[in-house]
Amino acid sequence: MIRILIFLAAVFALGLGFAWLADRPGEMVVTFNGYQYQVSLMVAAVAIVAVVAAVMIVWWLIKSLWNSPYTISRYFRVRRRDRGYQALSTGMIAAGAGDGALARKKSKEAAKLIRSDQEPLIQLLEAQASLLEGDHEGAREKFEAMLDDPEMRLLGLRGLYLEAERLGDRNAARHYAGRAASVAPQLAWAAESTLEDLTGRGDWDGALKLVEAQKSTRQIERDAANRRRAVLLTAKAQALTDSDPNAAKAAALEANKLAPDFAPAAVAAANLLFKQNDVRKGSKILEAAWKAEPHPEIAELYTHARPGDAVVDRLNRAKKLQELKRNNAESSMTVARAALDAQDFSTARREAEAAIRMDRREGAYLLLADIEEAETGDQGKIRQLLSKAVRAPRDPAWVADGVVSERWAPVSPVSGKLDAFAWRAPMERLGQLIDSHEDEADVPVLAAPAKPAKEAEVIDHPAVAKTISEAPTEPKPAVGDDQVTPVTAAAFAAIQPDAEPVEPAEELARLPDDPGVDPDDEAEKSPRRFRLF
Repeated sequence: MIRILIFLAAVFALGLGFAWLADRPGEMVVTFNGYQYQVSLMVAAVAIVAVVAAVMIVWWLIKSLWNSPYTISRYFRVRRRDRGYQALSTGMIAAGAGDGALARKKSKEAAKLIRSDQEPLIQLLEAQASLLEGDHEGAREKFEAMLDDPEMRLLGLRGLYLEAERLGDRNAARHYAGRAASVAPQLAWAAESTLEDLTGRGDWDGALKLVEAQKSTRQIERDAANRRRAVLLTAKAQALTDSDPNAAKAAALEANKLAPDFAPAAVAAANLLFKQNDVRKGSKILEAAWKAEPHPEIAELYTHARPGDAVVDRLNRAKKLQELKRNNAESSMTVARAALDAQDFSTARREAEAAIRMDRREGAYLLLADIEEAETGDQGKIRQLLSKAVRAPRDPAWVADGVVSERWAPVSPVSGKLDAFAWRAPMERLGQLIDSHEDEADVPVLAAPAKPAKEAEVIDHPAVAKTISEAPTEPKPAVGDDQVTPVTAAAFAAIQPDAEPVEPAEELARLPDDPGVDPDDEAEKSPRRFRLF
């Protein structure tokens, strides 16, 4: 648009100039080689303009003829490049679709039309075609060749990383990921693999720097970064507890500040404070963590904060935790354990039974069995409680990738993933799934028809057999095999007086220490309950 306006302005100015000359007549005289030429001013101006235009046209023709070879070659070069990019595009689409043959064909065609140093994507297409054809060695060579090109270096490292993962060479994979992370920490795959490598080697400071780089590049959210930092700082505190207590305390306190509800961080910080006789601050940390989520390690450390305390003092501290988190099974079990140590059996039994009502699990029944053994020593009830504990759901534990651990760990022993351990109940046993509702009360049960305890005995006596055979035959009811044909009174009357009496079946002898079945449990059990074992 601007060019059009400039052209119109130039034409307008030229027209004004000629109009100005036309309004002012004059003559121009030129003397050359003894001749005198006299023309009007208007004709002279037109002649000058025509000469200038002729010179410009001649110059354009000469320049066009001079540049014609370059113009023709450039035309064919552009046409060749367009065909190459079309082949490259088709090949990339074929590689993405899994068509290895077409990808290889188009890669060769693109390599003929475009030089690989001008278009790096040709190397990627060749590597992808090799992978689709199963030529992993050739693909690795292509990826290694990419390392020499700064523009393709990250792509080559990514390809070598994936090949190492495919072969199961974790060390090589982490090596390539570390090189990529040092150049571009914003790459998620490189940062995660490098983080697993650093945590696996126990390089907590290096892992913290990497997490900080991930946070600065906004690769992970702020909350996720704080969680990872809390886990790494807790692991660092555990590692430095014996060698450098002050550094361990600083790391644990920072971890607890980042994640106040993270139980391992709270336990580590409070433990280090207790070792330095700072019971007040350590207790506050544990109380805050207990309010967020009760945990048995918190209760154990809180009740034993002062080693010289009496059992009654520990019971009072346990009750203080219960006040912070009421109507919680873990609170009741904490008080029950402390009351058992203090030999306050009534309180211990009451709290243990309350924990069972709130959360029926294995540890509550085992605790109740310990209380029963300490108070009464009734082996029958103890065995009954132990049998319930076997069938009850398991207690929560630290679980990661199917591995159950009594203590928290920063990484998974199976996959090496950071912050993989979670506090939850492990996978239930099959018998627990079937008998999980055995001890629940007020469950409606449909009564099944009673079956005889044993099969009817055959009376081998001639008189009885004759009487039965002479008795009128009645039609048999259409019932199942549970129906037994009764013996009539007349048959028993026909038994001879000198007939040999039949001894009654002896009752099974009961073991001296076997209390039998609790009548309450017998009433709660369904007569048709299904069992696998």
